[in-house]
Amino acid sequence: MSSMHSISNNTFQQSLAALPLATYRAGETVLAAGSATGRLLILKEGAVTVVKKGIEIAKLTEPGEVFGELSALLDQPHTAEVRALEDSQFHVASTAVPLTQDPIVLLYVARVLARRVDSANRAVIELEPQVQAGEPTSVTGKTVDRIEESLGASGGNLVYGGYPYDPFALNAPRN
Repeated sequence: MSSMHSISNNTFQQSLAALPLATYRAGETVLAAGSATGRLLILKEGAVTVVKKGIEIAKLTEPGEVFGELSALLDQPHTAEVRALEDSQFHVASTAVPLTQDPIVLLYVARVLARRVDSANRAVIELEPQVQAGEPTSVTGKTVDRIEESLGASGGNLVYGGYPYDPFALNAPRN
């Protein structure tokens, strides 16, 4: 069996332990929006906030949370700022040492991304009939918020995902 379920937690922890650690003090910027660090971070301990365009989109405290994966995997600048809310420590994977050298960490990151995409897809499926029924923005906006929340830890959003504008903004172009 080659699924993540067959990989023991001990094996995964050993793979993480092989990665270098980075420590940030409360208030320090872990990843700056617009920067291209080539680093993917996995929270070992602590708490962070994810901020995009001055708006907090997530607070994360669970060990194993992943940050910077889109930037690292797509070779693009970070789309959100990640700040330490308290002293925090991260396992650091660098694009200088390709993730393919550690398939267990790569599989873990792939599963994190797959969960986010699955959650966003479920909300999109819910959104389509709302839009077709002409539901008010107060209803569709909540569903869009859930989509962006699903993608939020990565700093993703609908505009970044390929839309040239936020299709639910009041001033959005209409067909």
